[in-house]
Amino acid sequence: MTEPTSPVTQDVLTVPRKLPEGGKLNLVGLTRAELRDALIAAGTPEKQAKMRVGQVWQWIYHWGVRDFAAMTNLAKDYRALLDRHFEIALPEVVTCQVSLDGTRKYLLRIAGGHEVEAVYIPEENRGTLCISSQVGCTLTCSFCHTGTQKLVRNLTAGEIVGQVMVARDDLGEWPKPGEPKDETRLISNVVLMGMGEPLYNFENVRNAMQVVMDGEGLTLSRRRITLSTSGIVPEIARTAEEIGCLLAISFHATTDEVRDKLVPVNKKWNIATLLDALRDYPRLSNSERITFEYVMLKGVNDSDEDARRLIKLIRGIPAKINLIPFNEWPGSPYQRSDWERIEAFADIVYKAGYAAPIRTPRGEDIMAACGQLKSATERARKSKAQIADEAGL
Repeated sequence: MTEPTSPVTQDVLTVPRKLPEGGKLNLVGLTRAELRDALIAAGTPEKQAKMRVGQVWQWIYHWGVRDFAAMTNLAKDYRALLDRHFEIALPEVVTCQVSLDGTRKYLLRIAGGHEVEAVYIPEENRGTLCISSQVGCTLTCSFCHTGTQKLVRNLTAGEIVGQVMVARDDLGEWPKPGEPKDETRLISNVVLMGMGEPLYNFENVRNAMQVVMDGEGLTLSRRRITLSTSGIVPEIARTAEEIGCLLAISFHATTDEVRDKLVPVNKKWNIATLLDALRDYPRLSNSERITFEYVMLKGVNDSDEDARRLIKLIRGIPAKINLIPFNEWPGSPYQRSDWERIEAFADIVYKAGYAAPIRTPRGEDIMAACGQLKSATERARKSKAQIADEAGL
């Protein structure tokens, strides 16, 4: 087993809370191999293990069952064995806010009492669930509200998968035995774009996505999953090989000088180093193209020169550019680019042969838009001057 590559960051905002010890093992988030080992350790005969994994897996991830007693194709004594050793536990929904545009934001409490947010965005032909990978974030990107909350801890694979299951609960998306199968997928896409940097929690994210992509449960294709990273270069090839999902890059600037301020991890892996790592990604993951996310900040990164530099930088990489009107938050040192400026930028990129959709802000009235997520109990407000000073502005 490889050593975790995630940095250890001291929790500076909260009193350290001991995670529960002992008790029953939560089955949510275990890979098939881990579930097999757990069932055998609890007394399942090895010859039966493969069959039992398939049965339990289907009950949890296809039917959404939380009670072992409801697993009716298992013998009563085996259900009792499962109940003695295991639980099927999800994050607790603290609040569910619904925006005027139908966006739903979930505040979820996890082990230790910490909180994360997930957002469901319904559209005409699809529904996208944006999930978190960490409590807080290490990256302190100066335009991002989540980045003003220090990292508390990584989420477990079960807490990541649990966000998908909680949203399916809320949307009533689990099939019902005996009823015709409804092929409509309310959650058709998952994006790892919530709180945290997914590639600083690689092993848990990878294991969670293996569960989500499994063809006998939640059954989301790897092409329906997009992982967004700020550019953790050593993990990019691993993502291609071990997850194989679509990749989005929080790019946001066309010079190292500006990106160092907006996305401080750029000081470790600069634009040239990041782009070198990205050139191999579509080939390694059999992905069609990479999405470059570019938040539009007035007077910072939105000039015609920036648009032209961006085109030169990504030349040779199959790509699309997602232009994101900046979503303002209390104390933010930035403003959203004027709409005419965003359209002019998009036009230059589009004429160079790249798709350049302008993302429609969703859920702004409930602070659910891109870059606004931040758990309610950790919203210790910094002054605008403090934030600007930390960003080097």
